[in-house]
Amino acid sequence: MSARLWTDSRHCAELNGMTQKAIVTAGTRGLGFEVARQLARLDHDVVIVGRDPEHGAAAARAIGGRFVQADLSVLAEVRALGERLAAEGPWQLLVNNVGGMWSKRWETADGIEASFALNHLSPLVLTEALLDSLRAGAPSRIVDVTSSSIQAALTLGTPSYAEVEPGEYYGMAASGRAKLAHLAYNRELAERLRGSGVAVHAADPGPAATPNAAEMTPEILPPALRPQWEQIRQAVRRPVAEAARSVVLAATEPSLASGVVLDPEGKPSEELTGALTDDLVAAAGDLTERVLKQ
Repeated sequence: MSARLWTDSRHCAELNGMTQKAIVTAGTRGLGFEVARQLARLDHDVVIVGRDPEHGAAAARAIGGRFVQADLSVLAEVRALGERLAAEGPWQLLVNNVGGMWSKRWETADGIEASFALNHLSPLVLTEALLDSLRAGAPSRIVDVTSSSIQAALTLGTPSYAEVEPGEYYGMAASGRAKLAHLAYNRELAERLRGSGVAVHAADPGPAATPNAAEMTPEILPPALRPQWEQIRQAVRRPVAEAARSVVLAATEPSLASGVVLDPEGKPSEELTGALTDDLVAAAGDLTERVLKQ
């Protein structure tokens, strides 16, 4: 990130002498912690949300922020978190960093495939719970962390949203399928909130040396991508601080118009949104609605 953008971002955080109140989910380690740390350096008052109290307390101490415990894989806890944080509003920034990918399929306590729950449903539920608080804090922003794992999902053809449980399970493709569903929601939300003072962005941090990446095995990839395993292993050695910059830029750069998606270099890109056909958006929305009603 250029020195000019860091300076402009600090100015944005200090606008009208008001401290910018920010929420970063899954902020105790890895990418989320680095995003929270950089935001704190830019004078944001940061609340970190995570599951592990030990990691959370350490992260909060390190950045001078506050930790709120919640298991974001459990939708009842996400709803309770939303109510709690809404009562503490208004807010100027929500960074939905929660997500992940796994080599083996697992289900949450709600019986939902974990990638779909954590990469899509959890941030959606939290965002909707905080909309009034974000409107009250305007000008404010919502930033969803997206992922090039969407491309892995597309290697299997157009993602099917007819059911939560696909046949064969490849973690990167499952994560990409969920990220694509959430990107569809992100685009819809940007249009819904246009003119409200709440900007909506998505940012792809790219590969990085996160704890989740360290757990990856070749089985996480669809067979067509497994010849690229060594290349992927090299890519995830990229420093987390570097990967966080596109997310922080989406959260703070004052010149960005609502609806922009940033690539890992921090540049506006339509590469990931290109797969969002009307049929896919409708199917993802239908599945989301059905699952949330269960």
